[in-house]
Amino acid sequence: MVNEHQQPTRPPAAEAPAGHPAPSAAGDVPVAETGDFWLLLGAAALLGVFGGLFGLVFMWLLRLGQGWYAYSSPGWMGGHWWWVAVTAAAGLVIGLLRWATRLPFKTPGLIADLQDQYVNPRLVPGILLVSTASLIGGASLGPEKALGSVGGGLGQWMAARRRLDDEGRGATTLSGMAGSYGGLFSSPIIVVMMIVEVARPGGAKLTRVLVTSILSASISFGIYFAVAGTVFLDLYAVPSFSYQNWYLLAGVGIGLLAAVVSTLLGVTVTASGKLFDRLRLPDLVKSIIGGVLFGVVGVILPLTMMTGTDQLGVVLKEGATLGLGLVAVLVIAKMITMGVSLGSGFIGGPIFPSLFIGGTAGVALHLAVPSLPLGLTFTCMLAAVVGGFVSAPFAMVLFAAFTTQIGALNATPVLLAVITSFVTVEAVRFLLARRGRPRADAGAP
Repeated sequence: MVNEHQQPTRPPAAEAPAGHPAPSAAGDVPVAETGDFWLLLGAAALLGVFGGLFGLVFMWLLRLGQGWYAYSSPGWMGGHWWWVAVTAAAGLVIGLLRWATRLPFKTPGLIADLQDQYVNPRLVPGILLVSTASLIGGASLGPEKALGSVGGGLGQWMAARRRLDDEGRGATTLSGMAGSYGGLFSSPIIVVMMIVEVARPGGAKLTRVLVTSILSASISFGIYFAVAGTVFLDLYAVPSFSYQNWYLLAGVGIGLLAAVVSTLLGVTVTASGKLFDRLRLPDLVKSIIGGVLFGVVGVILPLTMMTGTDQLGVVLKEGATLGLGLVAVLVIAKMITMGVSLGSGFIGGPIFPSLFIGGTAGVALHLAVPSLPLGLTFTCMLAAVVGGFVSAPFAMVLFAAFTTQIGALNATPVLLAVITSFVTVEAVRFLLARRGRPRADAGAP
């Protein structure tokens, strides 16, 4: 239930340029025998190099810019009131940047970019500037939108310059996004799985996307690892626990709870976006209001600020000290700040804050039911909430297993939790779409 802003229609498929074989609907021509395939590999390699280098610079700038964030306590009222001035100023800067770059108030979201396999290169400079200001300003969003837009936009531009066909443009765009994420997610496997699950390329295109994304993500990871090391591997050290058969049933139950959290997150983000849309105010004022709102929440609950990566580690370590009530409130508050950030014109990705929400909900579940091991509840909810929210279940299983190092055996309940959450959320989407269909049909001439 990701809230995606309305997106410009993707350009129609172009006819195959002279000298390039036309795509075969029957798929009777092997992919490797087409000239475009080798052009795609070359482009993927270049995009991997660019993605690794750009990712290093971008994440370094974010770390430098976010240095103002230091709370006195992770509990109630642990922030500082001058934070509100910073977040409000961020809203003002974002409004001015949108005006200067002529960036629309509603821009395509990360999931829409992946599903449409298209990034408008003309929007990339504005998205990069606004997203950078958003993340430095403390918005509850992640860096994956900016990185994906830069990599995908460059891939789209390269494909247009080489006059690739529609499938080639889509594969190059996705390989550009894979190159941007190769170092960020610390594993090319996770990156490729996420792209395939969300974009869902079919037929011969799947082979192109797989090969080019693996190449691009692997090169990017190699560059990123050589300079900065891994980002997420072993990030969340959960207490070890021994596998029990009844954990399989527990995984199904945790998956149902994760589906509720995921659905509530989608409703919160959607409702927040509609609320800001109804405000008869200039876009710049909306951004300032949004900055003030999540800034005030941040003063009260400082762990709701920023992307949530480091903050989730604090919740995992100090959950018992914070208490069940505060941890549960953090889950709801992070949903609100994420919705406010997206609805008021800030730009960022939905994955990182969703990870905070899922992991924190897992800590809350353990505090409420101590018989469930913390390692089990945290890992299951971490993967299942995001897996249902962005429709990437298997990628999130890999991500949770890699970041917590729970082992192959204990990953089985996590897999059941993620699949349960994914299927439940998809069922809810289907029912909502089916419910809205008669109204549309009744109003049609």
